[in-house]
Amino acid sequence: MTTVSQRAALTPRQLTRTGERLSFIYLERCTVHRDANAITAQDAEGVTHIPSATIGTLLLGPGTRITHQAMSVLGETGVAVCWVGERGVRYYASGRALSRSSALMEAQARQWANPRSRLSVAREMYRLRFPEEDPAGLSRQQLLGCEGRRLKDCYRAEAARTGVPWRGRRYVPGNFAAGDAVNQAVTAAAQCMYGIAHAVVTSLGCSPALGFVHSGHELSFVLDIADLYKTQLGIPVAFDTAAEGEEDVGSRTRRALRNRINETSLLDRCVDDIKRLLVPGTTDSLEDAGRDVVTLQSDGGREVASGVNYDGPNDYEDVSW
Repeated sequence: MTTVSQRAALTPRQLTRTGERLSFIYLERCTVHRDANAITAQDAEGVTHIPSATIGTLLLGPGTRITHQAMSVLGETGVAVCWVGERGVRYYASGRALSRSSALMEAQARQWANPRSRLSVAREMYRLRFPEEDPAGLSRQQLLGCEGRRLKDCYRAEAARTGVPWRGRRYVPGNFAAGDAVNQAVTAAAQCMYGIAHAVVTSLGCSPALGFVHSGHELSFVLDIADLYKTQLGIPVAFDTAAEGEEDVGSRTRRALRNRINETSLLDRCVDDIKRLLVPGTTDSLEDAGRDVVTLQSDGGREVASGVNYDGPNDYEDVSW
C-alpha cells in the first residue's frame, strides 16, 4: 500500500471518489496555507505539508486561520471544510465541496419528493443499520421506536462488553466537559461521523438538507447517513476509548475512530450505501460524475445540448458566453 505522499494526483473524473482519501484531519491553533497542490499547517513547532487530494474532510478548530489560496486548492480537489469547536465537538459552518454532476441529487430529490418513496428509503436505512430485522410495513413512528430500542440495547451491550458504567446519554450543548468520559467519547465520535458523512454527501453531489429520517435542518441527510454506522462503529469505538482511561478522551476517540474507519474502508461503503439508497438496483459508478456536462431540459423528459440557440430553423447556433 502506498503512502499518502506517493499517491498519484486525482484526475477530474476521480475527484468525487472518496474511498482512497483519509477520512478527516483535525487542525487547531495554526495557519493553513497552500504550497502547490498541498496545504500547509504552520504553528510554533514548524510546518506540516498535507496533500489536499488525500483529504476527505478538513476540520478547523479554534485558533485556525486559513488563506484564500488554501481554500482554492481544497475546493479544486473536492475537500469538505468544516469549522468546528474545540476538540471537534461543535459544528459551526462548512465550505462547499466540489461536485460536477447533478445525477445523484436529482435522484435524491425524486425519492424525497414522493411521501411513499421517502418512507421506503427510511425503511431501507433501518435495514442497513439492522440487517437482521425486516422493517417492511412499519410506519415512521414504529421505525423511530424500533431505532430507539436498538440504540438502548447497543449502549447496554457495549457497557457490558467493556465494563464501562453507563448511566444514560448525557450531553449539554456547548459544554463538552459536562458529561462523563464515555459520554464525551460518544459525542466526539458522533461529531466526527457527521463530518465524514458531510464530506461523502457533498462530494457525490447530493443535498445535505433533503433527509429521509431527519428533517428541517440544513444537514438532515448528513445526519441520516452518519446514523447508519452509529451502532456498528461510532458507539463501540467510544466505549473502547473510554475503557482505556478518562484523560483526553475526545482526542483519543477521534484518532481511534479514524483508524477504524480506514481499516474498515468505511468511505467506500458509505458511497455504495448512498447510491443504493437513492438509485435502487444500481451499482454503477455514475461515469459522468467527474465531467462538466450541462444539458437543457426539453419536452417529454428529453435533454438536449446546451450552448445552442433553439429559436428558428438553425438550432445549432452557438450561444456560449
